[in-house]
Amino acid sequence: MRHALAAMAAEGNDMIVDDVLFADGMQEYRKLLSRFDLRCVGILAPLEVLERREAERGDRIIGLARWQFDHVHQGVNYDLKIDSSVSSPMECAAQIRMAFNM
Repeated sequence: MRHALAAMAAEGNDMIVDDVLFADGMQEYRKLLSRFDLRCVGILAPLEVLERREAERGDRIIGLARWQFDHVHQGVNYDLKIDSSVSSPMECAAQIRMAFNM
């Protein structure tokens, strides 16, 4: 997927990518997209909020949020971090626009 995104970027496409990242994944993104204006945003929330969302969606594997909580974001350096438990999706988008002057 990361190579496909790099190919699409090379063709002039602007993209927003939603991916569950571990440190090595971010390193690969940064390498593949080094010639582009890459902005990395970590969307975070407390574990209890993630577990509630997981259960409410009804299409998730229960327990995955708990497992990911201790593994995802570790060793990943973001350009911006947002706590989605205290901001609506629109407010999160506004924070991103403000942070990157968009």
